[in-house]
Amino acid sequence: MLFRSTVNDIIDDFYEHTRDYRLFQPGAYYPPLDDLPRIAKYRRGRTIFNGYYSEPAYLGRHEILQRATKVLRDTPQAKQLDKLYIAVNLMDILLTKPADLMVGEPPSYETGKPDDSPEQQALNRIVENNDLNVQIHESTIGNGYRGDAWFKTRYGYYDDFSALPPEAIPKDAEMGPIIEHVRADYVFPETSRGNVKKFKAVNIAWVEWVETKDDEQPFLNVERHVPGYITYERYTLHSPQVNTTYGVPIQVFTIGERVPTGRESDLEETGVPMILLDHAPYKSVDDDWAGVSGVEKLETVLAAINDRLVQIDYILWKHSDPTLYGPDLEEATGDSARFGGRYIALKSDDPTPGAITWNGQLDAAFKELDLLLGLVFQMSETPQWLFGTSTSADKGGTGTSHTDSGSIKARFMPILSKVKRIRIHYDKAIRNALWKAQLLELAANKGVTGFKPYTPVYPTINWKDGIPRDEKELAEIMQLRTGGKPTIDQHSAIKVLDEVDDDKANETLARIQDDEERTSGTVDASIFNQSQAPPEPAEPADTGGDVDDG
Repeated sequence: MLFRSTVNDIIDDFYEHTRDYRLFQPGAYYPPLDDLPRIAKYRRGRTIFNGYYSEPAYLGRHEILQRATKVLRDTPQAKQLDKLYIAVNLMDILLTKPADLMVGEPPSYETGKPDDSPEQQALNRIVENNDLNVQIHESTIGNGYRGDAWFKTRYGYYDDFSALPPEAIPKDAEMGPIIEHVRADYVFPETSRGNVKKFKAVNIAWVEWVETKDDEQPFLNVERHVPGYITYERYTLHSPQVNTTYGVPIQVFTIGERVPTGRESDLEETGVPMILLDHAPYKSVDDDWAGVSGVEKLETVLAAINDRLVQIDYILWKHSDPTLYGPDLEEATGDSARFGGRYIALKSDDPTPGAITWNGQLDAAFKELDLLLGLVFQMSETPQWLFGTSTSADKGGTGTSHTDSGSIKARFMPILSKVKRIRIHYDKAIRNALWKAQLLELAANKGVTGFKPYTPVYPTINWKDGIPRDEKELAEIMQLRTGGKPTIDQHSAIKVLDEVDDDKANETLARIQDDEERTSGTVDASIFNQSQAPPEPAEPADTGGDVDDG
């Protein structure tokens, strides 16, 4: 049955389901029907984040937040409201700010060993080659409207050579461990028995349309990840239908026969005894593996905000050119009376001209708009003044009245707590991915000439809160706590202030010492303790005459 009842869905949520069959096989549906609500949530969140509050026309113009247009669909105002609809994209800035605080100040990745050790150099190489900070920033934004993010670790070429035949791939093409993001709507995990938070297998499945001159055929590609192995499958797809049960149109296919994948082997041994996929939810609960996004709780509030703006805009447009009334002007000639709006002629004697106005309750509309905006920021755990200004009546300050770091952090407490909650999941996922990347690199280069082996280390990540520290205040606190004694050596101070490694800090120290020796102008104090020899007798002056040897 393609469309399940809502009652059955609600009842099924109270029970654990264990499949005794393959998730993707001939005759099954793609996407699986149980995953349709999750995929619909992803698409609704993405639509709201992008500010497109209605889907494109070719998808049936499915409206997301246009409540006013729906309510007044059968009235003459429907077309006018549709033209005046204003989409305020609050979620863009509200979901981007946590990403800025996450990696705006880049975190450091440490093995606990010296910077010149093979382990630390390998970790730095993996982080830099994969632009890990950029991936985390982009993933945090997307995770905000989806609720789920996935990272896949593999070993291969850093560049994509799929457009070249194998023999044309350059011999010096660089290979290494790759950490990359995987679209959450392509991931279908299989939970462990009795533990909904643990996965026994994770499937990556996506539709690929193959175009020919005369036809276009969809195929389903499947990667099934289990500890130590990856299996690859490919199926034909048939009978596409559009499911709109969960608020957005989702194309559902019937899986057909299995076809060759085009690979040399459909079973790959990874050499790593674990699943090479890591999950980072935006916010999580203990009774479901899927995360909670930052949009799904705000959909109705965002719809109400847009409705209020439409209402205010409609009233202002409607009454910018009001209807007038007055004496009958049918007999007026020339340009004695010209009006842009409507005119109502009165038949009574000598009527007083005027304009028909209506109190549109704009004050009430603005008050509700202030309340709704405040609710959005409160539910997003984000102070309004964080963006440099505020819009609602409850301004909450500007954020500039506090100058010491303690007061600033206290003002930032809601957003900092939110970022720390997000960071917990990313810390685990990224550390796992880096650990697996080291294992993959060692397994792929075992016995390879020229490769320097190292001992894999489960890394630590030193995250920063994104708020600039008051270095003077921090130094004063340290001085008080230590009774004026030094708390940091010169080498460590250079590393912290310049954000460099040991090698760079040593170079800076050497240059400082060279400058001190050249510019100090001092001599060794021991020279003042040396005894002075008596002066030698002066030679006789030359008189210019002959000297008698006798």
